[in-house]
Amino acid sequence: MSALWTATDIAAATGGVARGDFAGQGVAFDSREVGPGDLFIALKGEATDGHRFVERAFASGAAGAIVSEPVDHPHVLVDDTTAALDALGRAGRMRSAARIAGVTGSVGKTGTKEALFAALDRAAPGRAHRSVKSYNNQTGVPLSLARMPGDARFGVFEMGMNHAGELARLTQLVRPHVAIVTAIAPAHTAFFSGEEAIADAKGEIFAGLEPGGTAIIPFDSPHRDRLIAAAQPWAGRILTFGTGQGADVRALHAVRGGHGGTLVSARLPDAELTFTIGMAGAHWVSNALAVLAAVDVLGGDLAAAGLALADLNGLAGRGARVMVPFPDGREALLIDESYNANPASMAATLAVLGAEPATRRLVVLGEMRELGEGSDRHHAALAGPIEAAGVEFALLVGNGMTSLANALEGRIDFAHVPDAAAAGDRLAGVIAPGDAVLVKGSNAIGLAALVEQFASGVPTSGRIPCST
Repeated sequence: MSALWTATDIAAATGGVARGDFAGQGVAFDSREVGPGDLFIALKGEATDGHRFVERAFASGAAGAIVSEPVDHPHVLVDDTTAALDALGRAGRMRSAARIAGVTGSVGKTGTKEALFAALDRAAPGRAHRSVKSYNNQTGVPLSLARMPGDARFGVFEMGMNHAGELARLTQLVRPHVAIVTAIAPAHTAFFSGEEAIADAKGEIFAGLEPGGTAIIPFDSPHRDRLIAAAQPWAGRILTFGTGQGADVRALHAVRGGHGGTLVSARLPDAELTFTIGMAGAHWVSNALAVLAAVDVLGGDLAAAGLALADLNGLAGRGARVMVPFPDGREALLIDESYNANPASMAATLAVLGAEPATRRLVVLGEMRELGEGSDRHHAALAGPIEAAGVEFALLVGNGMTSLANALEGRIDFAHVPDAAAAGDRLAGVIAPGDAVLVKGSNAIGLAALVEQFASGVPTSGRIPCST
């Protein structure tokens, strides 16, 4: 395996001084993620200093480090390790001949990134690269660029933000050939005056497009024209995707298939494709259309993309379907949407639950964070989608759910608990074979631990009735 970065490469990219010769096969700034042969970057943050973990990194097999303080191991000494990470990411992008896609949006960006990567990797096995997890911020994006192999054919990078101006910086690092906005919805509204301001901030992604690059925009969004206006100064081409008449990449037919997936017939500017989406929900039809648009522009294989979309399932925290076993051999279905939540994604996944055949439908919903002054209104508004989904029992988690609890009073059975641990205890008392349970909330609520807890079976054998 050829080295991803040599000490000489790193010193040239960062302006640092190499102390010892080494070659890194990977890059990490979390010492817990360091593997044999990796480069460790000792970042200094407000809460901790990566230099404290240099010894741990080398004990885990690090080949070298980027540091701002000399250490007794091979390293490159720089003035500022955060600036060095940016420089290394910029160098990784500069040396690459890969076709690059950047993905952002209020909802769907991680799923779309994963689906696009799967589609490109199907056409060019081992030659596609992507940002892992949700490494989409000011440190995650340059890290993902620094990890891109020099011979990659495709790169897919997720970019997130919660303040205006953040995407403008990230897109200049990524310099995509294709820039996708998945959707605009209320998210991080504590930091924005409204959805128009969110659309403007998401539209910053187009400013980093390579000359002649393509902007991919949701046709059915009420902010479509605003996004198009943001793209026009920078894009050589603008493509829209959606179900509405006039979309450049359009779903002509979409029919629910087995296991919650969807059979779709889509028309592109120069092709038509019928394919299956393994993931459940109408929002995944939209994501898939954006993926097809990007694959076509990037020079991928549409047929291979269709196969990859069919195989896509089980994204942890974003729609994975976990079967909860009971001692008698029967099971309940747990739909894992525990990674994040905002009003739009809550409504979309509640609709998925509503279409799920089940003896009963239950929800475990954690509060939605960063919604600002409209938080109570947005939480209370979930009562309608909950009822529409045919939910028989709602387990509400966190103080922010008080307004929803008030809205559900007298409408369905529910319980309101303070945290994920209490939610796990309560769910163990009500879940039964044949149930379908949606688990969703902002990541900080910690519902992923509840999913993990139930994956191997119901933690307790007791049963208590559903009640307030």
